[in-house]
Amino acid sequence: MSLPLRLDAPSPLEYFASLVAEDEHFALLEAAVSLGQDADPSLDPQAVIDEIEALGDRLRRRLPADASAMHRLRTLNRYFFRELGFAGNVNDYYDAANSYLHQVLASRRGIPISLALLYIELAGHAGLTARGVSFPGHFLVKLRLPHGEAVMDPFNGRSLSREELEERLEPLRRKQGLVGDFEVPLGLFLQSATPRDILARMLRNLKSIHQQAEDFTSLLSVQHRLVCLLPDAWDERRDRGLTLAELGQPDAAADDLVAYLAHEPDAADAEPMRRMLAELRDSPRPLLH
Repeated sequence: MSLPLRLDAPSPLEYFASLVAEDEHFALLEAAVSLGQDADPSLDPQAVIDEIEALGDRLRRRLPADASAMHRLRTLNRYFFRELGFAGNVNDYYDAANSYLHQVLASRRGIPISLALLYIELAGHAGLTARGVSFPGHFLVKLRLPHGEAVMDPFNGRSLSREELEERLEPLRRKQGLVGDFEVPLGLFLQSATPRDILARMLRNLKSIHQQAEDFTSLLSVQHRLVCLLPDAWDERRDRGLTLAELGQPDAAADDLVAYLAHEPDAADAEPMRRMLAELRDSPRPLLH
């Protein structure tokens, strides 16, 4: 008698991995929504996507087929920022909830990158082409219009002039010596971010929040996703190893440090990491019961 076939649901990490495996079929919105499963394991990502789709359908029905691009943009901004009430969370900017799209939908508050993802999705429903921009220090959105591109701050809905963007860049240019003969053109900072880069930035925001709070369990969940998303980013593998060591998992920590040192043998921190690896290998193992 044959045993019944058992089909187990994928773990949140396995589900995430399936969404980000290939650049050609990279499911950015779904992968971004799935980050919320770390905060709420019972979260149904499809239900969140359906909610976003419903908001987009409401917007699309308001626009006549022959609406101009500027009319579409004005309608989108009024709908997103005024009617729906999305805005930056100025009162609790570093709350991890600002990075979880299901919570941003519920509270109508977020940080630039989470607001940008929702705005970009609704822009598509409005018949507009919008892209995310990994601008230093503050994620932006640019929209393709008939007479050029507009750059918008998703935190407050303000359109940004070239002069304002140059002003925002000035501290970074001075800090990194990108002035005078070494000045980098503004346009290089306004290139569209790839879906993988956008998701990495979201995860690194969460990584920083959990590190500051010393919430190592939540941090490890984020780092598992980062290693999955960026398998060749060996510094992420190193950082996960350090967290695993902090959580008392020396064997897994050692595996990550071995991988890091194998690929980055001349890194500035290679010697400290080798010493830590030796300590991990010498650490006593728990007794078996």
